Amino acid sequence: QVQLVESGGGLVQAGGSLRLSCAASGSIFSIYDMAWYRQAPGKQRELVAAISYGGSTNYADSVKGRFTISRDNAKNTVYLQMNSLKFEDAAVYYCNADILSSSGLRRGYWGQGTQVSVSS
Repeated sequence: QVQLVESGGGLVQAGGSLRLSCAASGSIFSIYDMAWYRQAPGKQRELVAAISYGGSTNYADSVKGRFTISRDNAKNTVYLQMNSLKFEDAAVYYCNADILSSSGLRRGYWGQGTQVSVSS
C-alpha cells in the first residue's frame, strides 16, 4: 500500500513564506512525476507546480517566480517553497505522485491535503 503524507501548511501573513512537504511511503518501486495542486473554496482543483524524476519543472503562471518545487528522490519527498504569499494563494494544497508500486501497479496517488491560509 502506498500513501502520501503532506505537512507544512498553516496560517501566514501576506508576503510571508511557507514550505510544504509531501512524503511517499509504502510498497514503492519507483516514483515518476510529482506535483502540487490546490483547491480554494468554490473553485476547481488546479495544478500549481510539477517536477519530473529528473528535476524538470513547470509552474502555473500565477506562482512563477514565487514558488519553487523540488524533490529528494532518496527520501521519496517533494517540497513546495512558497514565498511572497498572496491572499489568492489560500487553499487546500494537495500532493500528487505517479507511482509504480512493488506489485506492478502504476497509478496516481493523492495526499490528504494541507490547508494554507493567508492573513493581512
